[in-house]
Parts: sequence; C-alpha cells; structure tokens
Amino acid sequence: MPVSEQGIFTNRYTLIPRVLIFVTREESVLLIKGAPDKRVWPNLYNGIGGHIEPGESVLEGAKREFLEETGLPLLSPWLTGIITIDTGQIPGIGMYVFSGEVGAGKLVPSEEGQLKWVSIEKLTDIPLVEDLPVLLPEVLEIPQGGIPLFAHYSYDEEQKLQIRLT
Repeated sequence: MPVSEQGIFTNRYTLIPRVLIFVTREESVLLIKGAPDKRVWPNLYNGIGGHIEPGESVLEGAKREFLEETGLPLLSPWLTGIITIDTGQIPGIGMYVFSGEVGAGKLVPSEEGQLKWVSIEKLTDIPLVEDLPVLLPEVLEIPQGGIPLFAHYSYDEEQKLQIRLT
C-alpha cells in the first residue's frame, strides 16, 4: 500500500511513541531517580526509557534507551504493556512497556538521573512517578510470552491522573 493510502489525517488523534523498561534481579527492580534539575519527574523514581527515534522500531528504541541510560545491554526483552496517554491535546503518547534481563557490566550513570536497584518490597518507601504504584506490580507479574497489559491514562478537570487498566 503506498503512503498516500495510509489514511493519515491531521484531524485524527496521533501518538508520540515512548518506551518504558523494567528489569529485575532477584527481588529488586532497576529504577532511575530523576535528576533534581529534570523538567519532568525530578527526584522521583521511574523505569528506564524515553522516546522512539525516527527510523527505529519500538524494540530497537527500548534497547537503545536502556543502553544509553544504564550502560548495559537489554537482553531478551518482552512486551508487558501498551498504554495510551490522553494528554488532552494532540498528540497524545503511546507508551510501550517492556521487561527484560540485564546484560553483564557496571551501571553507568547518565544525565537523566541516578540508577538504583530497589527491593520490590520497599517500593512504597520511595518517591515514585505517579503511575508506578499501579503499573509496576501489574507488569512485574507478566511472564515472558504472557499477555501484555493494556491501559489508558487521562487527566480529570483538576489535572489528576486517571488510570484505566483493560
């Protein structure tokens, strides 16, 4: 099918693709604490991730982002979630969540923030990005080859995040 027949219309809802990656080791998950001067989620813990670049697949983007932010290769990644995020404007965000294994080597800090292995039992004791208390337990339960989680995020009139798991 030629590009002209792809049905791309500027009046339709569009999504910016992003990835979010969670790897575990024993009973811990690797998270990044956002740098204090970051525009978004400063001093909050989140998974590893970022934007998909033009010309790369979602999986290629996940591997690249993980390597850039940790210095380690992402091994055997599997899709654990697809989240549409309605920002109240066009475009929205399409978040692809992966789990995987981490390759050998030493964690390398990045400008994005400080990397830390956090005990899964202690996740409630640290400042997490707003959606992680709901999202993280769900995606950590999805085995390799399992059915990914589907979710929709939106914001109410007071700009409070609304999470709908489907």
